[in-house]
Amino acid sequence: MNSQPLVKLSDVSKAFTLHLRGGVRLDVVDRVSFEVAPGECAVLGGPSGAGKSSLLKIIYGNYRCDRGHVFIRDGAEFVDVAKAEPRRVLALRRDVMGYVSQFLRVIPRVGTLEIVAAVGRESGLDADEARSRARRLLSDLNVPERMWDLPPATFSGGEQQRVNIARGFIADLPVLLLDEPTASLDAANRDVVVRLIEEKKAKGTAIIGIFHDEDVRERVASRVVDVTRFRAKAA
Repeated sequence: MNSQPLVKLSDVSKAFTLHLRGGVRLDVVDRVSFEVAPGECAVLGGPSGAGKSSLLKIIYGNYRCDRGHVFIRDGAEFVDVAKAEPRRVLALRRDVMGYVSQFLRVIPRVGTLEIVAAVGRESGLDADEARSRARRLLSDLNVPERMWDLPPATFSGGEQQRVNIARGFIADLPVLLLDEPTASLDAANRDVVVRLIEEKKAKGTAIIGIFHDEDVRERVASRVVDVTRFRAKAA
């Protein structure tokens, strides 16, 4: 397996300016540097408010960092998400980076099976393979088949999260970002997610994750990156 990292953060810093609070500056993280290799699951550790979710959003390109570099390997090329044009970031999301957030955001009135399969097609799977994988993931994640043609807007929070997980895991992408994917799941479905993560690691996916559940964290982590090391220093 190629040991060259798929993700490299170098001196990444981020602060928010609270314009409704008189321009108060809220420092989040300062000089974050770490790498993630193929087949590795780097878990972001630290208390609530340490900046873990903000770091994932920076890597995915939802937030721009104030300084530093976020390199994502796309084939032989490293792309700096911190400097890339929006079109290039969108291409990385399609071809390189998967992301499972804590919230399901989808087009209303589209059925669940189609919502999951569409992500597979967008990543390059043919239509039959995308639907086959979608069926298998929804079944593994205990979403009843009678619900597959229904839009997930009416599902419970845990059911919606399982659909979200299926969308994140359907494609064969080199990098996968996970923001508390198991937070609203019962033990049986947490076990399914652990298995899916281990399968991705075995295929060489570089995973960066946040896990509320300590047992899941210990089972999937190749190592823990303590985000409190990167707290901004008081002036």
